[in-house]
Amino acid sequence: MTEVKFQNGAPIGLGAVIVEGGVNFSVYSKAATAVELCLFDCEADEKPSVKIELDPVNNRTGNIWHIMVEGLGAGAMYLYKVTGPYVPPAGLRFNSQKYLFDPYAKAFTRGSVFRSYNKLRRAGIDTGELTDLSDFPKCIVIDDKAFDWEGDKPLNLPMYKSVIYETHLKGFTASPSSDVDNPGTYKGFAQKVDYLKKLGITAVELLPIFEFDENENANINPRTGEHLVNYWGYSTIGFFAPKTTYAADQTPGGAVREFKQMVKDLHKAGIEVILDVVYNHTAEGNEHGYTFCYRGLQNDVYYSLPFGEKQYYMNFSGCGNAMNCNHPVVIEFILASLRYWVLEMHVDGFRFDLASILTRGQNAAPMELPPLTNAIHEDPILCNTKIIAEPWDAAGLYQLGGFPGGPRWAEWNGRFRDDIRRFIRGDEKIATAAATRIAGSSDLFNHDGRTPQCSINFITAHDGFTLNDLVSYNGKHNDDNGECGRDGSDDNLSYNNGYEGDCTNPKIEKARLYAIKNYLLYLLLSQGVPMLLAGDEFRRTQHGNNNAYCQDNEIGWIDWSLEKKNQGLVRYVSNLICLRLNHHVFRNRHFFGEGQGSGSNITWYNELAKNPDWSKMNRFLGFKVSANDGSDDFYLATNNDLYDLTVTLPALGGGKKWYRVVDTSYDSPEDILEAENAELLNEQRRYVLFAGCSVLLMGK
Repeated sequence: MTEVKFQNGAPIGLGAVIVEGGVNFSVYSKAATAVELCLFDCEADEKPSVKIELDPVNNRTGNIWHIMVEGLGAGAMYLYKVTGPYVPPAGLRFNSQKYLFDPYAKAFTRGSVFRSYNKLRRAGIDTGELTDLSDFPKCIVIDDKAFDWEGDKPLNLPMYKSVIYETHLKGFTASPSSDVDNPGTYKGFAQKVDYLKKLGITAVELLPIFEFDENENANINPRTGEHLVNYWGYSTIGFFAPKTTYAADQTPGGAVREFKQMVKDLHKAGIEVILDVVYNHTAEGNEHGYTFCYRGLQNDVYYSLPFGEKQYYMNFSGCGNAMNCNHPVVIEFILASLRYWVLEMHVDGFRFDLASILTRGQNAAPMELPPLTNAIHEDPILCNTKIIAEPWDAAGLYQLGGFPGGPRWAEWNGRFRDDIRRFIRGDEKIATAAATRIAGSSDLFNHDGRTPQCSINFITAHDGFTLNDLVSYNGKHNDDNGECGRDGSDDNLSYNNGYEGDCTNPKIEKARLYAIKNYLLYLLLSQGVPMLLAGDEFRRTQHGNNNAYCQDNEIGWIDWSLEKKNQGLVRYVSNLICLRLNHHVFRNRHFFGEGQGSGSNITWYNELAKNPDWSKMNRFLGFKVSANDGSDDFYLATNNDLYDLTVTLPALGGGKKWYRVVDTSYDSPEDILEAENAELLNEQRRYVLFAGCSVLLMGK
């Protein structure tokens, strides 16, 4: 780049926006005294090819610094350097020696912030300027209109028709066993669309794909000596940019194009895309962390700082800092990010990590109606977008059932996970709590216009045991994480069925499979919205590791050989999903008892088909769901005792008879039958329910 011409530019659309004749750059900084735009010819440049100092009079409107560089277009690369006061007790941490990312950057080149700065720190230079930027990511100008969507748009499926599938984008196909052409990439993920469609899920929920830096993790695997990484990505660098290294196409902007194509392919199969997003903190860490974006632009606006001690950071995330989410500038920043992913990337929904941080005010206290969560709920562009909260944070704020912002917010239901785990494990006197979860958790959500669809039901998720490990391990086995066993929950509500870990004992394996089928039965047939962890349908294992955040290897990857090995269980899950989607009694739009609006009614029974005395209900649970229009009757019962049980079946009216659809004691394919091929029971009044098993009957 030899000669550069530029104009004053305008404060239109923060970030880098292609305009007639060039690119308009604009960035927010209230207290900066000088801003410098640094341009690069290629991603491996050690130094900028051009530096342009912005005039504080002509290139500043209010708190927005802006400039239009002529002749630039898509693929141009840039960074900023910003000068201002360095007064940590006042919350200001400007450093003119630091190269800074554009908070609104839509793509990055390859490289590593932490690898670059760690190299500098090892040389004993903590505050100096990077003299070699060849491995430091650069921001990339993106042309949002260059991709042909061919009429695609977000699917906007009703929440009550949703079955969510949570997975790590890279880990889904990174293993050679995935048998895709580009493992671990957006393109590789798209090659599994046919599998996902056949399974029957309606949405994938992807662990973070916003740009992050794997090299943030400094821990070492004590067993192998290998450096561990930030594999999950819950530490965002760029809130508008898809992760570059997840793309097979490594040309500038390739990740954007490839992500869009993946979304388009999923939409063609009728599958929505939900992103796990981390707006609660950034990768810059605490006061000892590196400066590469928000801290160097306006630290006291982007971050929550303790009153009177603004040299430190509030740490509601457990990751060193917390974003100042209800500051007007940050609210607009987060809304702009969400709108971009919906309008330009066609994303269908968002799951907000540690969402309770988004409800804290600028004084750190929880707010009754937080401006940010209410703005997301009411935003006219996001009005059909799924919004799901993880309704707690790492500082003790727990808002399950009462997440503030509006009735459209759904929530990860940790109580469903815990109560169903206790019930299937056979804990004492837990049947009543389990019944409440099965019926939609009305104790949590039946208020203020909310519905059962506000409950995102799950048994397992990325953080914790896989379903196979839940029935195979009594305790976590996280030694490889390099944290001396301190990480990961110790309260897993798991049971190994008599042996810790992998086992060939047929009795133990049979008991484990019974439990897995029971868990899946309740996950997929309870009221609310089910979320299935990827690989649980074929017994994926992490070998007892319940916090694989740093395991970018076989522990964290999907082993697709298990899909072939456990085809019967995959079929079981697929048929359960089909059953759920074809029978509305399993996905009521309103709570039971709310008149005709509920669509169906539920009746609970003890083992004698009598009205249960809930104070005596223990390891048995039975209920019948019946459609108000008479179209459906289903009876589901579970015997979690040590002994077989002869159950009295409830009577059916209208000349109907009971047919067996599911019995988890049967081997595949007899364990689940298609509704049209259900088996007529010879004995219509009694059913022998084996110990540790469940049955689902259909009246017709």
